[in-house]
Amino acid sequence: MAAQEIPADELSARKGPLAGLLVVDLSRVLAGPYATMLLADLGARVVKVERPGRGDDSRAYGPFVDGESTYYQHVNRGKESVALDLAATADRAVLLRLIERADVLVENFRPGVMDRLGFGWEAMAARNPRLVYASVSGFGQTGPLRERPAYDAVVQSMSGIMAITGFADGAPTKPGIPIADLAGGMLTFGAVTAALVGRARTGRGCWVDVAMFDAALSLLENPALAVLAGQPAPARIGNAHYSIAPFDTYACADGPVTICAANDGFFRSLCATIGRPELAERPAYVDNAARDRHREVLRADLEVALRSRPAADWLVRLEAAGVPCAPITDVPGALASEQTAVRNMVITAGDYRLPGTPMKFSAYPDPETRPVAPALDADGDRIRAEFSAG
Repeated sequence: MAAQEIPADELSARKGPLAGLLVVDLSRVLAGPYATMLLADLGARVVKVERPGRGDDSRAYGPFVDGESTYYQHVNRGKESVALDLAATADRAVLLRLIERADVLVENFRPGVMDRLGFGWEAMAARNPRLVYASVSGFGQTGPLRERPAYDAVVQSMSGIMAITGFADGAPTKPGIPIADLAGGMLTFGAVTAALVGRARTGRGCWVDVAMFDAALSLLENPALAVLAGQPAPARIGNAHYSIAPFDTYACADGPVTICAANDGFFRSLCATIGRPELAERPAYVDNAARDRHREVLRADLEVALRSRPAADWLVRLEAAGVPCAPITDVPGALASEQTAVRNMVITAGDYRLPGTPMKFSAYPDPETRPVAPALDADGDRIRAEFSAG
């Protein structure tokens, strides 16, 4: 099914905690559009401003269904599209009137571009003091890297994420998802909603500055804490945890399972379940600090027992004993699971099957079907009429 215009009656009938908010979306590709998708999923009206002729770059990114980008469909579902040439006087006037009436503006141009276009924070705040103006960029609005172009892999490479991802004998590795982009989008969404709460108290909006680089640094967790505490730079350790053991993938007779025995009680249950209760009494494994120091010897001791049975057999036994564990599930298996279905984490938008929203509210619906993303300029005539002069 091709992208189409969202009927006005459907737009007005939407419910959610952000219903009634008007969001101007000047972002493209992933971080910004992901943030505005979350706003749209929660009921905000999101008007996506795109370049005439081409639109968002992600319209050309796969995977495709019947010639339509599901990449674009995912992060732009439920939005409206207007194509505006920001060098054309009439189109600039439409955008200005949109911003003057908006609650939120989200943009992800390089720092300084919006000022050069005449739509920077200070100019727009003067016209609309209640505006929450969010800028998401690779490295933020300040610092020596502020104007450096950035995609997710660039930020992952520079933030330390690649250096700590992978196995010790392998190369630095990018995680299988664009984690810097997604973290930037999530934090932009959170910062925007926080700024709206602040506006409710003060009556004034503010400028939100989110850097993908900062977002990635904030996710470093234990490796960052170790360095900040004066310890050496952490090495790549595969699927293990930096300070907890056993907390890793372990070999069974036919493949690995994940086991996370993160405290002494879980460890004792693990040892009893695999038929090695004496391991819990060894001085080398007496507590987590000791187990962490001897993690490789511990792995060998555990795998002697685990290799005696298939993974599925051990998972049944470990789950019955209350030991945190899991199979290594592929993406099709995760998407097809009963848990995914019950949580409504695969929804439909037209003929597209897309990831659902992870935010569930007792007071608002979480529909199984959502509006498709708009065709380029699908809502242009209506939006130009609504935001015309006079």
